[in-house]
Amino acid sequence: MSRIGKKPIIIPDGVKVSFQNGLSRIEGPKGIIERGIRPEVKVEIDKDQILVSVKDSSKKSRAFHGLFRSLIANDVQGVTEFYTKELELVGVGYRAEMDGDNLVLQVGFSHPVTIKPEEGINIQVKEQRVSVTGIRKDSVGQMAAKIRSVRPPEPYKGKGIRYLGEEVRRKEGKKAVTAAN
Repeated sequence: MSRIGKKPIIIPDGVKVSFQNGLSRIEGPKGIIERGIRPEVKVEIDKDQILVSVKDSSKKSRAFHGLFRSLIANDVQGVTEFYTKELELVGVGYRAEMDGDNLVLQVGFSHPVTIKPEEGINIQVKEQRVSVTGIRKDSVGQMAAKIRSVRPPEPYKGKGIRYLGEEVRRKEGKKAVTAAN
Protein backbone atom coordinates (compact mmCIF):
# COMPACT_ATOMS: atom_id res chain seq x y z
CA MET A 1 0.00 0.00 0.00
CA SER A 2 1.29 3.43 -0.90
CA ARG A 3 2.51 5.54 2.02
CA ILE A 4 1.39 8.70 0.27
CA GLY A 5 -1.85 7.18 -1.01
CA LYS A 6 -3.18 6.17 2.39
CA LYS A 7 -2.90 9.68 3.88
CA PRO A 8 -6.30 11.41 4.04
CA ILE A 9 -6.79 14.77 2.32
CA ILE A 10 -8.37 17.37 4.60
CA ILE A 11 -11.08 19.45 2.88
CA PRO A 12 -10.73 23.11 3.98
CA ASP A 13 -13.72 25.38 4.63
CA GLY A 14 -15.22 26.88 1.48
CA VAL A 15 -14.23 23.95 -0.76
CA LYS A 16 -16.84 21.65 -2.32
CA VAL A 17 -15.74 18.26 -3.61
CA SER A 18 -17.69 15.75 -5.70
CA PHE A 19 -16.75 12.52 -7.49
CA GLN A 20 -19.11 11.15 -10.17
CA ASN A 21 -18.64 8.86 -13.17
CA GLY A 22 -14.85 8.83 -12.98
CA LEU A 23 -14.61 12.62 -12.74
CA SER A 24 -13.58 14.75 -9.77
CA ARG A 25 -14.89 18.30 -9.41
CA ILE A 26 -13.30 20.55 -6.82
CA GLU A 27 -14.72 24.05 -6.29
CA GLY A 28 -13.11 26.70 -4.13
CA PRO A 29 -12.73 30.45 -3.77
CA LYS A 30 -10.06 30.64 -6.51
CA GLY A 31 -11.83 28.50 -9.13
CA ILE A 32 -12.98 25.06 -10.26
CA ILE A 33 -10.80 22.10 -11.23
CA GLU A 34 -12.13 18.98 -12.94
CA ARG A 35 -9.97 15.89 -13.35
CA GLY A 36 -10.59 12.39 -14.66
CA ILE A 37 -10.05 9.56 -12.16
CA ARG A 38 -8.68 6.19 -13.28
CA PRO A 39 -11.03 3.21 -12.78
CA GLU A 40 -8.34 1.39 -10.72
CA VAL A 41 -8.63 4.03 -7.97
CA LYS A 42 -11.56 4.43 -5.55
CA VAL A 43 -12.18 7.86 -4.01
CA GLU A 44 -14.53 8.43 -1.06
CA ILE A 45 -15.58 11.52 0.89
CA ASP A 46 -15.79 10.95 4.65
CA LYS A 47 -17.02 14.04 6.57
CA ASP A 48 -14.29 16.64 5.99
CA GLN A 49 -11.66 14.45 4.35
CA ILE A 50 -11.05 12.56 1.12
CA LEU A 51 -9.85 8.96 1.21
CA VAL A 52 -8.13 7.37 -1.80
CA SER A 53 -7.84 3.59 -2.06
CA VAL A 54 -7.30 0.91 -4.70
CA LYS A 55 -10.02 -1.41 -6.00
CA ASP A 56 -7.67 -4.41 -6.29
CA SER A 57 -4.05 -5.15 -5.46
CA SER A 58 -2.69 -5.28 -9.01
CA LYS A 59 0.58 -3.54 -9.79
CA LYS A 60 -1.17 -1.00 -12.04
CA SER A 61 -3.70 -0.08 -9.32
CA ARG A 62 -0.99 0.39 -6.71
CA ALA A 63 0.96 2.60 -9.14
CA PHE A 64 -2.00 4.97 -9.50
CA HIS A 65 -2.82 5.04 -5.76
CA GLY A 66 -0.24 7.61 -4.63
CA LEU A 67 -0.37 9.51 -7.90
CA PHE A 68 -4.09 10.29 -7.72
CA ARG A 69 -3.91 11.08 -4.01
CA SER A 70 -1.23 13.69 -4.81
CA LEU A 71 -3.14 15.08 -7.79
CA ILE A 72 -6.34 15.49 -5.77
CA ALA A 73 -4.42 17.07 -2.86
CA ASN A 74 -2.78 19.53 -5.30
CA ASP A 75 -6.20 20.40 -6.73
CA VAL A 76 -7.66 21.02 -3.26
CA GLN A 77 -4.72 23.27 -2.39
CA GLY A 78 -4.91 25.05 -5.78
CA VAL A 79 -8.53 26.14 -5.37
CA THR A 80 -7.74 27.68 -1.97
CA GLU A 81 -4.43 29.40 -2.82
CA PHE A 82 -2.64 30.05 -6.11
CA TYR A 83 0.51 28.17 -7.14
CA THR A 84 3.36 30.48 -8.14
CA LYS A 85 6.64 29.99 -9.99
CA GLU A 86 9.05 32.88 -10.37
CA LEU A 87 11.72 33.24 -13.02
CA GLU A 88 14.49 35.81 -13.33
CA LEU A 89 16.22 37.14 -16.42
CA VAL A 90 20.00 37.40 -16.13
CA GLY A 91 21.91 39.14 -18.90
CA VAL A 92 22.69 42.57 -20.28
CA GLY A 93 19.71 43.88 -22.24
CA TYR A 94 17.43 40.97 -21.31
CA ARG A 95 13.90 42.29 -20.79
CA ALA A 96 10.40 40.98 -20.31
CA GLU A 97 7.18 42.93 -20.73
CA MET A 98 3.49 42.26 -21.09
CA ASP A 99 1.67 43.03 -24.35
CA GLY A 100 -1.97 42.55 -23.38
CA ASP A 101 -2.07 38.99 -22.05
CA ASN A 102 1.05 37.89 -23.96
CA LEU A 103 4.57 37.83 -22.52
CA VAL A 104 7.20 39.41 -24.78
CA LEU A 105 10.81 38.41 -24.08
CA GLN A 106 13.90 40.10 -25.47
CA VAL A 107 16.71 37.76 -24.53
CA GLY A 108 19.52 38.29 -27.01
CA PHE A 109 17.85 37.08 -30.20
CA SER A 110 17.40 39.31 -33.25
CA HIS A 111 13.66 39.25 -32.61
CA PRO A 112 11.40 39.38 -29.56
CA VAL A 113 9.83 36.08 -28.45
CA THR A 114 6.09 36.17 -27.68
CA ILE A 115 4.51 33.59 -25.36
CA LYS A 116 0.73 33.27 -24.99
CA PRO A 117 -0.29 31.92 -21.58
CA GLU A 118 -2.62 28.95 -21.28
CA GLU A 119 -6.14 29.42 -19.98
CA GLY A 120 -6.17 29.87 -16.20
CA ILE A 121 -2.55 31.06 -16.07
CA ASN A 122 -1.68 34.62 -15.09
CA ILE A 123 1.75 36.10 -15.89
CA GLN A 124 3.12 39.26 -14.26
CA VAL A 125 6.40 41.06 -14.94
CA LYS A 126 8.24 43.15 -12.36
CA GLU A 127 11.70 44.46 -13.29
CA GLN A 128 13.80 41.39 -14.21
CA ARG A 129 11.33 38.86 -12.72
CA VAL A 130 8.49 36.96 -14.34
CA SER A 131 5.82 35.50 -12.04
CA VAL A 132 3.56 32.67 -13.27
CA THR A 133 0.45 31.96 -11.15
CA GLY A 134 -2.58 29.67 -11.46
CA ILE A 135 -4.70 27.11 -9.65
CA ARG A 136 -3.34 24.00 -11.42
CA LYS A 137 0.13 23.06 -10.21
CA ASP A 138 1.01 21.13 -13.37
CA SER A 139 -0.06 23.97 -15.71
CA VAL A 140 1.93 26.56 -13.73
CA GLY A 141 5.04 24.37 -13.82
CA GLN A 142 4.61 23.65 -17.53
CA MET A 143 4.24 27.35 -18.41
CA ALA A 144 7.29 28.28 -16.31
CA ALA A 145 9.32 25.54 -18.04
CA LYS A 146 8.16 26.82 -21.44
CA ILE A 147 9.32 30.36 -20.59
CA ARG A 148 12.66 29.05 -19.27
CA SER A 149 13.23 26.96 -22.42
CA VAL A 150 13.33 30.13 -24.57
CA ARG A 151 16.84 30.88 -23.22
CA PRO A 152 18.02 28.44 -20.53
CA PRO A 153 20.97 29.61 -18.43
CA GLU A 154 24.33 28.91 -20.02
CA PRO A 155 27.22 27.58 -17.90
CA TYR A 156 29.98 30.07 -18.80
CA LYS A 157 28.52 33.48 -17.98
CA GLY A 158 25.24 32.34 -16.38
CA LYS A 159 23.10 34.40 -18.78
CA GLY A 160 19.57 33.26 -19.51
CA ILE A 161 16.21 32.68 -17.88
CA ARG A 162 16.31 30.75 -14.62
CA TYR A 163 14.00 29.89 -11.77
CA LEU A 164 14.29 32.24 -8.81
CA GLY A 165 17.01 30.85 -6.54
CA GLU A 166 18.23 28.29 -9.11
CA GLU A 167 21.94 27.57 -8.87
CA VAL A 168 23.71 27.50 -12.22
CA ARG A 169 26.94 25.49 -12.17
CA ARG A 170 29.59 27.60 -13.81
CA LYS A 171 32.34 26.20 -16.03
CA GLU A 172 35.77 27.62 -16.37
CA GLY A 173 36.51 29.14 -19.77
CA LYS A 174 39.45 28.33 -22.01
CA LYS A 175 42.83 29.44 -20.76
CA ALA A 176 45.06 31.62 -22.91
CA VAL A 177 48.17 29.69 -23.85
CA THR A 178 51.44 31.60 -23.48
CA ALA A 179 54.18 31.02 -25.99
CA ALA A 180 57.11 29.22 -24.36
CA ASN A 181 60.43 30.19 -26.03
